[in-house]
Amino acid sequence: MAADKKIEEGLDFAPKFDADGLITAIAQDAQTGEVLMVAYMNAQALNLTITTGNAVYYSRSRQKLWRKGEESGHVQKVQRILVDCDQDCLILKVAVDQGQCHVGYQSCFYRALKPAAETQLELIAEPVYDPAEAYKKK
Repeated sequence: MAADKKIEEGLDFAPKFDADGLITAIAQDAQTGEVLMVAYMNAQALNLTITTGNAVYYSRSRQKLWRKGEESGHVQKVQRILVDCDQDCLILKVAVDQGQCHVGYQSCFYRALKPAAETQLELIAEPVYDPAEAYKKK
């Protein structure tokens, strides 16, 4: 089987990390199907996610591992990991409580482009928690 066919149709997990050693990971609520967030994983974050069952990402801004919920308490319990055809993007089907976005919403996708508008957004969700309470310094 050709290399591309092996990746695209084979059953061996061979995640394709980019030049920075990262792979895109989309967190989706396993129950509702709502897309919660988009993040990145390096090989260590992916391995920890697989072995612990809790989502672990790599923070590009902080240049370190980020265990989802380590500060807010809003963890993501991974129920399934889907892999796209190129194996360069993952979807994590996760069980969650409330508030997956650091600004207080269930999803990071709480705004939409207004219909027939090129530069205006509208809110499409309500906050579900107070981030000031969740992120109090310990």
